[in-house]
Amino acid sequence: MPPETKPQDETADAESWATLRRFLPYLWPKDNPRLKRRIIGAMVFVLAAKATTLALPFAYKRAVDSMTTPANEAAMVALAFVIAYAAGRFAGVAFDNLRNITFERVGQDATRQLAEDVFARLHQLSLRFHLSRRTGEITKTIERGTKSIDVMLYFLLFNIAPTAIELLAVGVIFYINFGWELVAATGVTVAAYIVVTRKITEWRNELRRRMNELDGTALSRSVDSLLNYETVKYFSAEERERARYGEATHAWAEAAIRSENSLGLLNISQAMIMNLLMGGAMAFTVWGWSKGQLTTGDLVLVNTYLIQLFRPLDMLGMVYRTVRQGIIDMAAMFDLIDTDVEVRDAPSAPALVVKRPTISFEDVVFGYEQDRTILKGLSFEVPAGNHVAIVGPSGAGKSTIARLLFRFYDPQSGRILIDGQDIAQVTQKSLRAQIGIVPQDSVLFNESIGYNIAYGREGATEEEVNAAAQASAILPFIERLPQGFDTEVGERGLKLSGGEKQRVAIARTLVKNPPILLLDEATSALDSRTEQDILRTLHRVSEDRTTLAIAHRLSTIADADRILVLDQGRLAESGTHAQLLRQGGLYAEMWARQQAESEAESEAAE
Repeated sequence: MPPETKPQDETADAESWATLRRFLPYLWPKDNPRLKRRIIGAMVFVLAAKATTLALPFAYKRAVDSMTTPANEAAMVALAFVIAYAAGRFAGVAFDNLRNITFERVGQDATRQLAEDVFARLHQLSLRFHLSRRTGEITKTIERGTKSIDVMLYFLLFNIAPTAIELLAVGVIFYINFGWELVAATGVTVAAYIVVTRKITEWRNELRRRMNELDGTALSRSVDSLLNYETVKYFSAEERERARYGEATHAWAEAAIRSENSLGLLNISQAMIMNLLMGGAMAFTVWGWSKGQLTTGDLVLVNTYLIQLFRPLDMLGMVYRTVRQGIIDMAAMFDLIDTDVEVRDAPSAPALVVKRPTISFEDVVFGYEQDRTILKGLSFEVPAGNHVAIVGPSGAGKSTIARLLFRFYDPQSGRILIDGQDIAQVTQKSLRAQIGIVPQDSVLFNESIGYNIAYGREGATEEEVNAAAQASAILPFIERLPQGFDTEVGERGLKLSGGEKQRVAIARTLVKNPPILLLDEATSALDSRTEQDILRTLHRVSEDRTTLAIAHRLSTIADADRILVLDQGRLAESGTHAQLLRQGGLYAEMWARQQAESEAESEAAE
């Protein structure tokens, strides 16, 4: 049996109404009178359909009463009422479908607009949010929300509201024709029906909420595993992944069984209440007929009205559950919209204007967590047109510099300047338009090579894409492909080799044509031969640009104008390759170690 209703129900109801009120602007948009007219038209069809439905039992009653009178004229009257009854049923169906046709665009537009707002918000949220949330869970939240909203609106507007109108009208009709006793019995039964349905459905909602959580867990595990397909293969972990996924799906299946079994209890309870009223009402009518107070047609009238009334009420459990679940799913989407944007543009922030692309870090302090500082008062400058490299041991804060420069995070203190302008005081869009990046892992869209190259700048022409492909030395490879630029690269670009992906990333950045180029360990995942080819390409494309290279292999940045050596979030050394070797400090130690490792690898290869 379901547990007692919890005190939180009132809070939940308040939150549900708040969610619905928040959705109203999407359903009744101020700047779209055409959609408002559609809503009004749909409600007119609702009222017309309900009026037709309420009139039908009287036609049915008159037809039956006419048939109990043995006369030729009565037969014609009965025939007329039968025809009217059939026409009324057709009109009711027609009005219902015209209502759906009229409202469909309203529901779809409201759902689409909310989904677009959520999607836009996700792109505004910080990298911290996306690193801490599972992509599968986020996409499932949006999927559930968009799917449930349309159905929820349908039930709210075209099931619950018309049923309330019909219940009131039936009460009036019963009172006029049969007295207050039948009205009272119907009212008490409907109230009991609603209370029992609500209690059981609330219990079922808890089961369904748990089922949805487990569904999200199973989905996130499957997405995570498939995205790491190669890693699974590397460690022969297929069975481990299957067991992990199976554990989640087994828990979901058990929750689904409990949820579906509870539906049986709901249906039995509803049927018992409904048929008690049906039997009592019809017995009351038969008793009235036996006293000569009611006709045979009155029995048909009562039966027809109760069937019509309980047909939508019979769905009340599903309707209530769907509406509540829709509100929960919609609230989850609003929660995404309400998620605090960690990195915001300053009020009235101007666009970044770069004449001399200099980069300056001034006493920058930053940590991903409050109790773990990564950069500890870091200061350095990259002059315009220079090629500056940043090196250091793992965990020194090299990649953090790239994330701060793109303003994925804001430092706790200190300033980052480009051409003398604090990047925290300019718009993020203008800032990122001035910086191009070639990352270590160049993730590509599951689209064509041409699409991925042209992604560097909206509106890039075919000539610009070709020129970028040629400058990044990938054009000969593309021309050898049967589909050329239309060749699909696969999920995350997995159909391409590491070097090919890097060249596509370089071409994409060339299409963007930024004054500042950031190379974030762009060759560390490549073999030596490919690395040298990519380095030559990078050297060529970085000419006349300010270049900041973050590197692990020191040999790749030995020709830099200046090398910054980080250690534990601080600038430990600075100078050219030759100067740093003469100092005999951390850089010289790292260089000696890497040279020794390189010689050992060469000897092993021989």
